[in-house]
Amino acid sequence: MNGKDLASLLATATCALLGTSSPARAEGEKPWSLDTALLLYKESDSRVQDVSAAIGATRRFADDRVLGLNLTADTLTGASPSGAIALDRPQTFTSPSGKATYTTVGGRIPLDDTFKDTRFAGSASWTQPMGRLYTVSGGLSASYEYDYRHFGANASLSRDFDRRNRTVSLSAAWSKDDIDPVGGPPLPLSQMLDVGATGNKAGSKSKDVLDAVLSVAQVVGHDTVVRFNYAYSRSSGYLNDPYKILSVVDPVTGDTSTRTPAATGGPDGVYVFESRPDSRTKQSFYGEVKHDFDGRVLTASYRYMSDDWGIGSHTVDARFRWPLGGGYVEPHARWYTQTAADFYRVSLVRGQALPQYASADFRLGEFDAVTLGLKYGHPLASGNEWSVRLEGYQQTGSVPSGQLIGNQARRDVTPDLTAVFLQFGYRFGL
Repeated sequence: MNGKDLASLLATATCALLGTSSPARAEGEKPWSLDTALLLYKESDSRVQDVSAAIGATRRFADDRVLGLNLTADTLTGASPSGAIALDRPQTFTSPSGKATYTTVGGRIPLDDTFKDTRFAGSASWTQPMGRLYTVSGGLSASYEYDYRHFGANASLSRDFDRRNRTVSLSAAWSKDDIDPVGGPPLPLSQMLDVGATGNKAGSKSKDVLDAVLSVAQVVGHDTVVRFNYAYSRSSGYLNDPYKILSVVDPVTGDTSTRTPAATGGPDGVYVFESRPDSRTKQSFYGEVKHDFDGRVLTASYRYMSDDWGIGSHTVDARFRWPLGGGYVEPHARWYTQTAADFYRVSLVRGQALPQYASADFRLGEFDAVTLGLKYGHPLASGNEWSVRLEGYQQTGSVPSGQLIGNQARRDVTPDLTAVFLQFGYRFGL
């Protein structure tokens, strides 16, 4: 997880992009349905912590029109890996603001403990039938952070076939994000400077993202539904993480090179800011099956993604909802694996020409991740429902041995990441 990861915001837009039609409001059903959730997220080793509160409101009208509204507020604190390698000794860095320094302990991956963020996000969507077989929907989304602002729009068109047993939908979304990091965005591969120096900074940046999804959902018998999606995404503009750096190391020892002359109010080693391409194209294929075993519902999915950065990923996800007493339990398992980006580097070597692109961000490296969890939900006589979900996340990374130099081979350059999610939810009608 990361403050710049807009997954929670994009999940709202994805709901609109699926293009599924909503049933008409049943007789006596309350017109408004509200979903509230409180999420607590904590990573191991005093890394990122997140407290997130969300509310979603759905207004269903008698003629199948649906209004959706969502609000989210979350606060992230803790420490985030900077991208620098671990050394046996402490290391000193200039903070992202450029106004102070901070020092990390030896023997561990350096973490930037100045990391903190607060985000407010909202979205609105409208869905309605168009004729007997078509459904259209559209929506807007926006979010605000002190160093990041997002605005997006989406629209979809779906058509039912085969006596409404098959739905085909086409959807598109566009977003524009403005990035104004603390201290200003650094120039790609420029060196980290002393406190107060600004010679390596540029003005505010932006990026544009265009997404398109083609989806086919098919009813197979009276108890099975399958779905297939093809998704295309194109990002362009400023795609760097302005807070990530790389260590410049000695070609023999593999340790970070000491600054010459010695630092007088800044980093004690040589570090440069990352550089990524200014465009990225992703394609993915997704398949899902949902089957009802006499009230016990299995939902299983597989997703393959590849991009022009060299990353390929596989995701397998399964949930099984089992009635229990007056409620239900829902075990959840997810497995994820990805290859590294072509420009992923543990470090850069002193004396060698700088590459055009390089990043030590572990999210662009090769890793496997497993999520295991359990949800319990309990419907109430009033028609409301409360739920609680607990999940654990384990991530293990790896680096090609050819990238490790000298002492790097005996150090843990990609330490495991463990995280815990705890979510409380309540659904009610008005």
